[in-house]
Amino acid sequence: MIRIGQGYDVHQLVEERKLIIGGIEIPYEKGLIGHSDADVLLHAVTDAIIGAIARRDIGHFFPDTDIAFKDADSAELLLKVWQEVKAEGYQLSNLDCTIIAEKPKMAPYVEAMKERIALLLDASPSQVNVKATTTEKLGFTGREEGIASLAVVLLEK
Repeated sequence: MIRIGQGYDVHQLVEERKLIIGGIEIPYEKGLIGHSDADVLLHAVTDAIIGAIARRDIGHFFPDTDIAFKDADSAELLLKVWQEVKAEGYQLSNLDCTIIAEKPKMAPYVEAMKERIALLLDASPSQVNVKATTTEKLGFTGREEGIASLAVVLLEK
């Protein structure tokens, strides 16, 4: 059996926050704001996996109204979901992700993100793709107000 899921997430850029994307801290003058560490990429990946097993969404598993998840490490949240998915007999076939940001440039960090995500999902880096793009200065990402991310996952049982 194969299952496909897709995920999307957005967070606003603000001052005095760390910028963590794909489980990697990126040096930048702004960071993403959210109830957790606001890792926009890991949130999209987590949502894609949840979608693939038809279990609603990341907010259902980790509501932003629950103090237990305040400033949570998104890698830990992904691991919790992944443990459930593995217990049901699924494994990762492949994952394709896109980060949408005008700044900072993601290219220097993409390989580290790919390796971190592969490690979290008990997979080979060859099963994970991370890429980045801009919106050519259009929209909220183009105005550098926030960062978005997309993920598509294929699971096999």
